[in-house]
Amino acid sequence: MAAESQRDVVDTVLGFARTLRVAGVGASPDRVEAMLAAVAALDVLDATDVYWSGRLTLCAGPDDLERYDAAFAAYFGGEAPRPVPPAAQQRQRTVTTAPLDPGASEGDGESPPELAGQASADEVLRHRDVAQLSGAEREQLRRLFALLVPATPMRPSRRRRPNLHGAVHASRTVRRALHDGGEVTRLLHRRARPRPRRVVLLVDVSGSMSPYADALLRFAHAAVRARPAATEVFTVGTRLTRVTRELRLRDPDKALAASGSAIPDWSGGTRLGEVLKAFLDRWGQRGTARGAVVVVCSDGWERGGTDVLAEQMARLQRLAHAVVWVNPHKGREGYEPLTAGMQAALPSVDHFVAGHSLAAFQELAGVISRA
Repeated sequence: MAAESQRDVVDTVLGFARTLRVAGVGASPDRVEAMLAAVAALDVLDATDVYWSGRLTLCAGPDDLERYDAAFAAYFGGEAPRPVPPAAQQRQRTVTTAPLDPGASEGDGESPPELAGQASADEVLRHRDVAQLSGAEREQLRRLFALLVPATPMRPSRRRRPNLHGAVHASRTVRRALHDGGEVTRLLHRRARPRPRRVVLLVDVSGSMSPYADALLRFAHAAVRARPAATEVFTVGTRLTRVTRELRLRDPDKALAASGSAIPDWSGGTRLGEVLKAFLDRWGQRGTARGAVVVVCSDGWERGGTDVLAEQMARLQRLAHAVVWVNPHKGREGYEPLTAGMQAALPSVDHFVAGHSLAAFQELAGVISRA
C-alpha cells in the first residue's frame, strides 16, 4: 500500500509539472525531484503544504508565481493558498493606507489589490461569450484554455487484478494455502481495474460556427493532451477530416495551425447527416464510436435532408455509450432548439449542453467525465 501511495504522489506531481510547462513555467526535472523530496517530508493531504513545496521548488523567478498560482488552482481544483505577509509588512501597509487628514474617509484613495483584480477579471472572462471577446481578451482566454485538463471517463475492464477488496480469487487463495502447508490463512481478492473510455469529438467548422471553432478546437486539444491514446477528434462541415494527429502537438497554437492546414472545408457549408454517415461507415462501425462518449459540437444548421441526420444520430446512439451535443447558442438567454437539424438530432442525444464560454467548457468536461 505504501508503494502504491508513493506512485500516486509521483504521478500527481509529474502531471502537475506538465501542466506548469504548458502554462509557461519551466519546471525542470531537477526542480520536480526537489518538489518530490519536499512533499515526502510534509503532509501530502494538506493543500497548503503541497502548494508551498511546489512554489518554492518549481518556480524559477517572480514571473512564474502568477502562472504557478493559476496552474495550481486549475490542476488541483481549488483556490491556491495566498501568501501571508509578515506582521511588519501588515503594519507598514496599514500606515501607508491611513487617511491623510481627519476628514478623509478610511477607504478614500485605496485601490483594489492587483491579485484580486486579476482574479475578478479572469472570473468575468470565464463567463463571457467567446464570440464577443476583443483580441486581448481572446489572448488571455487562450492562456486559460492551456490550463484546462479535462478528466477522462472510465469504464470497467474485463481483466481482474489482485486487490484488497472484491471477489475472492479462488486459484490464488488455494496456491497460497498449499504454500502455507494446506491451511487457508488468508483470502486473496481481485477486482476489475477501470480503464479510460474513448472520447470522440466531432467539431463543426462551417461558416456559422466560425466564431466558436477556435475555442472548440482548443478544448479538443486539451482533451487529446490529457489522454492521447483514448481521444479522437474529427472536423465536420462538407466533409469529414481526422485531426487527432495534428492536435497531439504539445503547443496549442502550433496544434491549431496544423489542424487548420489539414481542414479543407473551413468556414464552408454544413452537411451534418452525410458527414456523420461517413464517420459511422468508416470509423464508428469499426469500433471508434462503439462504447465511446461521442461529443458533437455544432449549432445544428443542416443544408442536407434532416431525415438523414435523424437516422444517423439514432445509429450513433446505438453504438456509443453516450452522445453529448454542444451548441454554443444554448448559452444565450431565451434560446430554443428550433432549427430543423437540432429537432432531428435531439431525440438521440443524452446530454445537451452549451459551449459558448470557458465556464461552459469546464461544465462540458464534467459532463464527459461523468457520462
